[in-house]
Formats: sequence, C-alpha cells, structure tokens
Amino acid sequence: MSKYFEYVHTVCFEETNIVGNVYYVNYLSWQGRCREMFLKERAPDVLADLQDDLKLFTLKVDCEFFAEITAFDELSIRMRLTELAQTQVEFGFDYLRLNQDGSETLIARGRQRVACMRGPNTRTAPARVPESLVRALEPYAS
Repeated sequence: MSKYFEYVHTVCFEETNIVGNVYYVNYLSWQGRCREMFLKERAPDVLADLQDDLKLFTLKVDCEFFAEITAFDELSIRMRLTELAQTQVEFGFDYLRLNQDGSETLIARGRQRVACMRGPNTRTAPARVPESLVRALEPYAS
C-alpha cells in the first residue's frame, strides 16, 4: 500500500487567472477535496459522524510553490499523515504534475491542521479524533 492517499485532478480554465496560472486558493481547495475523498473512500463512518455532531475545523493551511501549472495539467495531490494528536490531525500534501511522458514534477507542497470538535454549533468542545479515523490514517503516516 502507498504511504499516501492520492486524489487525481485535471486543472480547468475556471481555476486559472487571465494569464493562465492557477489561482492560489485552488491549491487549498484541492487539499480539502483530497481530505474529503479520503474520508469517503477510507473512513465513510466518519462522514456519518459528521452528519451527527462531529465537526472537523481547519485550523491552519499553507502551501509552498515550486512551479506553475496551467489549464489541463493533470495533478496528483498526495496526502500523508504528518501528526496525530488527541484532538487534532495534521496532513501533508504534495502536488505533482503528471507529465505525458510518465514522469512527475513536484509543483507545490502544503499542510493542513484540523481539530475535532463535538456539540451543537453554539457550544462545541474539543473531541478526540475518532478511532475509525485513526485506523484509516495509520497506513499514511510519514
């Protein structure tokens, strides 16, 4: 099994600016999409828990850029577990352009820190990372 969870994405025109470069905010959006697809595929019971009272609050995101990408570039966004605490999880993301010759180019690297909370919206409190999520993340620890 890979040490990362992979989400493959094709860049579209709507994700670029007037000169054809990808908007910064899309990198952060792709982090969220990768995390959501991970939950859907590897921890679906956590999705059900999110319908109840579990909340995953994104505390911090960052992204460091190494190269530009444009419309119709195919990307692999690879997520790893970088830290697991009692109530928080930190993910690392590598963004790689999948070149037509089969090679890959590292485009960017990012991180995202998430806190688990429970309770009604007006009175949420820190909560332990669900055990099913811990188990689902184990293979992706860096």
